[in-house]
Amino acid sequence: MLAFHNMADALACPERSKNRRHRVVARLNFGETPFDVLNDFLINLNNINKDYLDGLPKWSGTFKQKRLVEYIFLITQQLKLDPSVGYHAIELLQRFMVKHVADTLAKIPNQSVAINESKRYGDLIFNNLKDTFPLILFSCVQLANKLFLHCHMIDTSTAVQFLHSFGLSVSKQTLLESELMVFKGVEYRLNVLNSLTYVEVILEVLGHNEPSVPVEHLYRLCHYVLQFVTLEQTAIYDSLLRSVCQCVSPSMEQRENFVTVTEDRMLRGVCVIAVATYILCFKRWKQVVGELSHITGIARRNITEFALVIVAHITGTSSSAV
Repeated sequence: MLAFHNMADALACPERSKNRRHRVVARLNFGETPFDVLNDFLINLNNINKDYLDGLPKWSGTFKQKRLVEYIFLITQQLKLDPSVGYHAIELLQRFMVKHVADTLAKIPNQSVAINESKRYGDLIFNNLKDTFPLILFSCVQLANKLFLHCHMIDTSTAVQFLHSFGLSVSKQTLLESELMVFKGVEYRLNVLNSLTYVEVILEVLGHNEPSVPVEHLYRLCHYVLQFVTLEQTAIYDSLLRSVCQCVSPSMEQRENFVTVTEDRMLRGVCVIAVATYILCFKRWKQVVGELSHITGIARRNITEFALVIVAHITGTSSSAV
């Protein structure tokens, strides 16, 4: 992991990051999609989200720590990729790692009790991936970028040169093999949905239902709010859990059950829009929250509670959110 620590430091230094701010691309032309098509798409997103939450695999959300997310965002910024690529790469990394962990643990003989007791599973998995993990993470970005044909494409030569510039000496063949490994690891299914997709679609519906709401301006702000929530999700969801449970130290069972909340993309998308509204046009806050509740079926109280927790973290007053 040392190579990626160096990469993060290099990407963050002023000499290399004059244009480091996350690039916001106004890709959407609000109001152009027929409402019946938009409505069908929203229903489909809702069904996909429900199916995903109903079948959450073990370790879901485990591989979305701030450091990993930050690496992915920094790579997409440095390569001037569309923001959607970063969010898509996060989901691909999550899917790959969950599958890899399951496969690794399945190979541990049941009779090897001594090994299981003397060695943590996490150590075993880390040792198996420590030399290749930076490349796996980069491969997730590459694969995600290939899905967005309208975006800036990174060819293999450019990718190898980019990695070399941050101390990762890999050949084109090694890079392609890494991409293939990730591709197989996600079972050849790259078309996953991410939180930004939910934000965009819900905003489009909101703009149709409430034409007076400045969705174009909200969309720009939503990018920054979503990036903040994605980076700080561990702290934010911990505050939300303590607020819901009304206790300082939730039990392990409560934390495990709460994964369906942390992985709920529809809820996250709605609350990101609610926070952007709170910041941009507070006078419309209650109106927009009510409309978001109407659009998604999520209770106003739940939207409000989660949104205010996020606002508390943005303003640095998170202790008051619990």
